[in-house]
Amino acid sequence: MTGGDRELETEREYVRSLYARVDALRETAAARSAARQADGDREAEAVWRAEAARLDSVEQGLCFGRLDLDDGRRVYVGRLGLFREDDDEPLLVDWRVPAARPFYTATAAAPHGVRRRRRITTRGRTVVALDDELLAAGEAGDEALVGDAALLAAVTAERTGRMHDVVTTLRAEQDRIIRHEASGVLVVEGGPGTGKTAVALHRVAYLLYTRPHLRTRGVLVVGPSQVFLDYIGQVLPGLGEHSVVTATLADLRPGVEVSRVDPPGTAADKGRAVMAGRLAEAVRARVRTPDDPVGIEFDQQTLRLDPATCARAAAEARRTRLPHNQARLVFQRQVVDVLVRELVEDLEAVVLTETGEAIDGGSPDGRLGEADLRALAAAGVVLGDDSDDGPRSMLDETARAGLKQSLLADPAVQAALDALWPPLTPEQVVADLLGEPAGGWSAADVPLLDEAAALLGHGPAPAVFGHVVVDEAQELSEMDWRMLVRRCPTRSMTVVGDLAQTGNPAGATSWDDVLRPHVRDRWHHERLSVNYRTPAEIMAATADLHPGTTPPRSVRSTGEPPWRVGTTRARLPGVVADLAAAHTTGRLAIITPGPLSEALSPTPHPDLTARVVVLTPEQAKGLEFDAVLIADPAAILAAPLGHHDLYVAMTRATRHLGIVHPGPAPAELLRVPTRARTAPARDR
Repeated sequence: MTGGDRELETEREYVRSLYARVDALRETAAARSAARQADGDREAEAVWRAEAARLDSVEQGLCFGRLDLDDGRRVYVGRLGLFREDDDEPLLVDWRVPAARPFYTATAAAPHGVRRRRRITTRGRTVVALDDELLAAGEAGDEALVGDAALLAAVTAERTGRMHDVVTTLRAEQDRIIRHEASGVLVVEGGPGTGKTAVALHRVAYLLYTRPHLRTRGVLVVGPSQVFLDYIGQVLPGLGEHSVVTATLADLRPGVEVSRVDPPGTAADKGRAVMAGRLAEAVRARVRTPDDPVGIEFDQQTLRLDPATCARAAAEARRTRLPHNQARLVFQRQVVDVLVRELVEDLEAVVLTETGEAIDGGSPDGRLGEADLRALAAAGVVLGDDSDDGPRSMLDETARAGLKQSLLADPAVQAALDALWPPLTPEQVVADLLGEPAGGWSAADVPLLDEAAALLGHGPAPAVFGHVVVDEAQELSEMDWRMLVRRCPTRSMTVVGDLAQTGNPAGATSWDDVLRPHVRDRWHHERLSVNYRTPAEIMAATADLHPGTTPPRSVRSTGEPPWRVGTTRARLPGVVADLAAAHTTGRLAIITPGPLSEALSPTPHPDLTARVVVLTPEQAKGLEFDAVLIADPAAILAAPLGHHDLYVAMTRATRHLGIVHPGPAPAELLRVPTRARTAPARDR
């Protein structure tokens, strides 16, 4: 047996012992969960059930590394921490603890006490490969393997249609950002392929480990589309985290169905922060102070409500700073208090003749007569019995409260009050402001509806979270940010994006512009500079799409430059279909504008696990594929931020990029070489 074989067998035996320990812990968790269920202790049962799920989630890639330290110790690194059954000796350290950090940060120049770093590759529960990197000076010899072998294997492997965690291959700059101690908003910016999304998701796992209070306060991950959320859906469970909520922006306003698309200019207008002021003014304008006294019919009499009373009641309600519909109740109580006083005064008023007799059925001493009592009874007010005979005394507080409730419940009174301070719904307010009928909402309407709901205090309070992660954050409008910040009162966020990829006309051009109104200077910016996904040849082809900016540095070159072919508009769908049929290796994404996308694939929900998937540039954001075929780049460029959209489309590929253009190629693509193509039968 060679030295390499012995090392492999040693690690296999050790990893087998780790899985044996996990199996024992899993059995214990399952048994305790069942026992707590039998006891009826639901809370304890849920705790043990969650522990069993956590142990199940680390089945793949339980242990992925080993550190050999200068002092002779060995530290195994994995997805969770394991200890011996009979003592506190660690068998495996969690990748998030400080002791594991040198696995990601140690270099030959700064080894941090590490002599050897070993990456362990497993298939199932079996160790299949070792990748050693000797860091101590003078120790690298024939046994040393390339330290980046695991990383290169990961970035060149065929895509599966789902993102996987990269906990085994994190680089030092990524690890530094994951462990960043920013207390406010951390902005992580980086070009295509720099691992922004992976960093954000691993940061979530790190924060949940180091800040346990977040498990009760909750973490929200916001993505640009459901396609994207499906794509990243396996990452956090693979890191042992199952409690994180994922959502699109539209999901943050339940019950709103997005069924239409606004023109770019309209979407941009709706996304500006001034819309918040317009909505607030629209709500305020619905409160009316009458110019003349208002007559209100109540129990066969007319009550008079003067403008001054309305104005005072409205001012008092606004001073509470409550939302519109809650302040409306304050307004109503203020007005009805005045009406009750007027009604009581009328009921208790006594008109005397010259001889001192009451001519309205009342009593000279202020006691109510029989006519008054009948009127109160008709209004639903029942008075206490002061005596067995004679007229009753003046209204006490209980009677006044009953009269007030009768007024509030009276349809005529309620109609008059609603005319002055009407109850409103978010849909009413937004539809009236936009001059559009309710229903048929667009994505740009969702934050407007949410803003209106906040102004009105309409419906249940939205869920709030202790930390929020925003991916593709450059696409959010100013109104989107207002909606998002309402979900995070602590203003603790990880914001991930790239301003060079902004495709939304209402999106960000400056992080400071969108964040400062909400967090002032409590935000920190970090940049990722290395492109692990996109080959150098493809990045070079995008140079004319981002002049004046420095793209991330690609770590690899494939020797396969991108290519383009020309065709006619009529033949475009057939050419694209033939090229897709000829693709046999890995997963292919056809990226094209909406109309052609619908023609090639009418399904509204793309399946990213299929061999070929058709996407719009917007749907492709944040995704990656083995190969990309762009159809009709000129139509992509015609969008308001088309250069950004085409840049996104071209940088989704890990291996191959092809472009099919009807007519002449756009000037931005002239540096991409043409490729001869044998015309298929349908073209001849």
